[in-house]
Amino acid sequence: MKQMVVHYEHGSAEMALLENGRLVEYAVERSDGKGLVGSVFKGRVANVIPGMQAAFVDIGQRKNAFLYIDDCLSPHLEKQPKVKPSITELLSPGQEIVVQVTKDAMGTKGARVTTHYSLPGRFIVYMPTAGYVAVSKKIEDEAERSRLKEIGEQLRLDEEGLIFRTIVEDQEPGAIEEDLALLRRQWEGVLEKADKLNAPALLHRDLSLVQRLIRDVFSPQTDELLVDCAAQAEEAGQFLGSLDPGWKPQIKFHNSSTPLFEAYGVKQQLDKDFQRKVWLPDGGYLIWDQTEAMNVVDVNTGKYVGTDSLEETVFQTNLQAAEEIARLLRVRDIGGIIIIDFIDMELEEHRNEVLARLHTCMRSDRTQHHILGWTKLGLLEMTRKKMRENTERK
Repeated sequence: MKQMVVHYEHGSAEMALLENGRLVEYAVERSDGKGLVGSVFKGRVANVIPGMQAAFVDIGQRKNAFLYIDDCLSPHLEKQPKVKPSITELLSPGQEIVVQVTKDAMGTKGARVTTHYSLPGRFIVYMPTAGYVAVSKKIEDEAERSRLKEIGEQLRLDEEGLIFRTIVEDQEPGAIEEDLALLRRQWEGVLEKADKLNAPALLHRDLSLVQRLIRDVFSPQTDELLVDCAAQAEEAGQFLGSLDPGWKPQIKFHNSSTPLFEAYGVKQQLDKDFQRKVWLPDGGYLIWDQTEAMNVVDVNTGKYVGTDSLEETVFQTNLQAAEEIARLLRVRDIGGIIIIDFIDMELEEHRNEVLARLHTCMRSDRTQHHILGWTKLGLLEMTRKKMRENTERK
């Protein structure tokens, strides 16, 4: 069973996702500025940089947004030109353009934007100009994949594109069609605003943190939502009802002298999980370091003495480390390049099993990631999409 535990204070929301009491995700949305990922703007091209094949777009934020040429071409790879044109053939200073934020502003860099628009729903991601149907790789049954693709081709119009999300598995066509109708109305609203408003202007803002998590991971038949703000509990119930009027979600308002995060053990887990040194169950430990370019995780046997075989001790420590690293990447919401220094193993089969364990544990991560494998130096290299600043506890 999953539990979404949400603490509200001074307009900010702090969310923890528990699976059987174990913390697997943590996120914060602060009152001093919400992220813009998923939001759609009508912007004005500020300047075009041919040498970078990119443009900077004024979307009304403190820093101009960055638009790369690949995000100006057709979202359908087969419809892109074989020879990439110059960015100056596509954009010019002063031109008005509708863009969507794919990465928040970080440090000295402005937001990253695209013209490959997408609106996520409960069961599908709607892409008004993509022209194709795709199914989540996590749906492995070929008969179900074929069924969903057939439904998608029947439902989509003209250049519309659909991506079926993992949660859609075994859903009836009627529920999918309702989700699509809602997303179409959202996009029509974006276009209507774009016709009426002058750039720069906000045309659509993505859901709040809690609403996104409810939409993406909450199963009202089995999961619990625990909130310590009565007004927000009522709002969450209304949002769940808008997704499916037939749902009877388990929403609990926490009204106790014991703070919500303490009552459900969240604070205790967070205090451990955000340390530089994180202990593994059998006495090994991880050391986490972040540089400007990458995140590095070092695995150590620590207090774990294991069996009489050093190789087996190392192997078991690395297996535990793979599981814990996969969890902590979600909890800390770490993005970018990640280098893992597992303890050296002599047997190739052990290296393969550790890699397989990491792959298996990362399947539950909803953030796009790619495990590249072992380097020549014996390090494990992977990437995880960085859309927002890494989560930090205040």
